[in-house]
Amino acid sequence: MAPSTGLLPSDFHLFSLVGIAISFGIFFTSVVAYTIGTAIYNVYFHPLKHIPGPFFARASGIPYSRRLRNGKILPWIRQLHEQYGNVVRVTPTDVSFISGETAWQDIYGFRTGKSKTGAYLKDRTWFAQPVNGTYSVIAADEAAHSRMRRNYAHAFSDKALREQEDLIQGLVNLLVHRLHEQVQEGAPDVDIMRWYNYTTFDVIADLTFGEPLYCLRDKDYHPWVNMVYQSAKAVGILASRRKYPIIDYYDKVKNIFADTKDAVEKRKEFFALSQQKVTERLEKESSRPDFMSYILKNQGSNEKSLSRPEMDSNAVLFLVAGSETTATMLSGTTYLLLKHPAVYAKLVHEIRSKFDCQSEITIEEVNKLDYMIACLNEGLRYYPPVPTGFPRVVPKGGDNISGHFIPEGMSVYVSQHATNHSTRNYTDPDAYVPERWLGDPRYENDNRVSLQPFSFGPRNCLGKNLAYAEMRLIMAKVLWNFDLELVTKEEDWLDQRVFTLWEKPSLMVRLKPIQR
Repeated sequence: MAPSTGLLPSDFHLFSLVGIAISFGIFFTSVVAYTIGTAIYNVYFHPLKHIPGPFFARASGIPYSRRLRNGKILPWIRQLHEQYGNVVRVTPTDVSFISGETAWQDIYGFRTGKSKTGAYLKDRTWFAQPVNGTYSVIAADEAAHSRMRRNYAHAFSDKALREQEDLIQGLVNLLVHRLHEQVQEGAPDVDIMRWYNYTTFDVIADLTFGEPLYCLRDKDYHPWVNMVYQSAKAVGILASRRKYPIIDYYDKVKNIFADTKDAVEKRKEFFALSQQKVTERLEKESSRPDFMSYILKNQGSNEKSLSRPEMDSNAVLFLVAGSETTATMLSGTTYLLLKHPAVYAKLVHEIRSKFDCQSEITIEEVNKLDYMIACLNEGLRYYPPVPTGFPRVVPKGGDNISGHFIPEGMSVYVSQHATNHSTRNYTDPDAYVPERWLGDPRYENDNRVSLQPFSFGPRNCLGKNLAYAEMRLIMAKVLWNFDLELVTKEEDWLDQRVFTLWEKPSLMVRLKPIQR
């Protein structure tokens, strides 16, 4: 029997029922006290206490994480900016901005001049640890990023795009051929979202690995496609676990009797298959104008050469980032066009009056279709493929962002969807109006510089030119060949949840070939 201490009863035994109950009570009280203490500190004493936001979001990361994990983060972020203004504290350490004319430059721009601090590095809590331990260009440190960027800049240059056009054209032409087959086979109602995905996955795989995934050939998704979706959907869940250990503990308890290894094993399998594809492409020693041919040309330069693990990690990145986002943008814009008949009619007139035959539709020529470019820009604004922010960490010493001092170590970003749908930045932000990009005086006060769908600055999207070329070429060729009509007009296709990327349902359209 333990002697009495005055705090515990004299008959206290740790492994007795009384001991277990008292120990649990002490533990529970400690957790509650710590939670309350942390919340009080976060709200009243934290270095971000001057940034407005809802009480519980300032106190804890749970409100943000809950919406991140249930896919309802976008309406919440938008509502907070409408309530609190240009800058909102959405977690104890995360700050969201919609002041696009200054925040993009302050957070993502080049850091030059005496008044500037160091670079805002990527917040790696949003990026899973690479399977091979080597980060791709998207999350690499500054030195590695600069070296990789110098290498890949050649593969994504305008010159490279011109050399890659035959490869891209071949797959877009196959898309059109397959859609004509659907009509001929008596199945004119198609899920156009799937067909866009088939095309963009085939294009990026062909450019990365030297051969497509054959989605268009087989008229079905390659098994890798579903792996990409699962990986993207898991980003927010994994990030919430890394940022807030209590959520990690909750998930472990919740899944204590479930097999949680499947997702991890799928990710490893996906990486191994990609690695094998890189090996096969390297062994071909081909001079075809894909990404690998440009990478290999730079291997003799210490300033540009890549290690084999870097090649493998970036191949996975290209397959994910270069496929789903472009298909998402095309799907969203197609839906918006079909919901706005006057806009659709104006666009198809522009396309069909410019080209007499399909072979005339080239990357150079579609860049001259002003109204189509405006339609696509408005699609990017209305339905951005990556609707959340690109989180960065404020460097040592802190910095001023859009006139607000943010301490070092905090995570900051421009929330794209909220920025694009704010009356602060756009007149009639919930209206799809391509004319706002063509000088319509009704929209002369729009804050157009706030639209940065491919991010901004030295770490903006490498594949921006490729994405623009793909979306313009695909849109032009599909609308030159077919009239499109929504099969189900009553449903709001844009009513979607977001798990890093949009969770898109089928987009069923009816194809009617154009008779010439």
